[in-house]
Amino acid sequence: MNNMVNVNPQNLQQVLGETSQQKLVLLSFFSAQSPECQSQAAILEKISSQYGEHLLVATLDCDIEQQLAAQLAQQIGLQTLPTLVFLKDSAPVDMLAGAQTEQQVRDVLAKHLPAQHELLLEQAKQALIAQDLNSAFNYAKQAYELDTTNARIKLVLADICIQIHKLDDAQALLASVAENERDAYFTNIQAKCEQALLAQESPEIKALQSQVEKYPNDLEIQAELADALNQAGRKEEALELLFNILKKDLNFAQAKPTFLEVIASLPDGDSLAAKYRRKLYSILY
Repeated sequence: MNNMVNVNPQNLQQVLGETSQQKLVLLSFFSAQSPECQSQAAILEKISSQYGEHLLVATLDCDIEQQLAAQLAQQIGLQTLPTLVFLKDSAPVDMLAGAQTEQQVRDVLAKHLPAQHELLLEQAKQALIAQDLNSAFNYAKQAYELDTTNARIKLVLADICIQIHKLDDAQALLASVAENERDAYFTNIQAKCEQALLAQESPEIKALQSQVEKYPNDLEIQAELADALNQAGRKEEALELLFNILKKDLNFAQAKPTFLEVIASLPDGDSLAAKYRRKLYSILY
């Protein structure tokens, strides 16, 4: 979501009036001739991407819109550049004059916006609705790291973990939810987790495991078992089996592409992905 805009006479009323009725508007008085303004602009760009629909960063270029800048500067008593003015419901609610650090800007935003873990949780929910499980997991994980006691965050993260087959993590999250916080949503996620756990022990997997034990040198059966394990979410077991196949025959059927596909299905930064990439490199080079 693009939540940055340049202010001009044509959109001034909409930005400072209508938009500030719906979200917090951060009006930045900016000049390209000021190194402090340039540094602060980079901070605001970073921050804006993290607050999505809750914040609009509106930049007034005082070099280009000199008349408008002079008019607004007189109204708010502007004395220095850069200056940040925070507006809600068409009225200023805070102001920072002079160069600010990222933390100083965040401290003011925290007074007027939902907490960062709440914003991340909302982003996780939206990504989950869009079936972007990788983004959903990363947002929810960041939210959990900021607030490890929040039951709602635990349940959303557990739900995502079930969908990406990280069932051990889902079980741990569910177990950590206090008894008095185990509502209908908890019951629903717990049932999904139990169903997913049952799927991991399917008759097909058990039959293939028996075949592998009976014919330990049959790579075709091992590949079938690896595929079944992957489909059931038992990704580490699938990767280990595929790795053993590749150690015996690096070019066996679809073992290498399947191995890489399983790794690619893991969330960004997953330690399991890093572990098995290293193992693959050990036999490739």
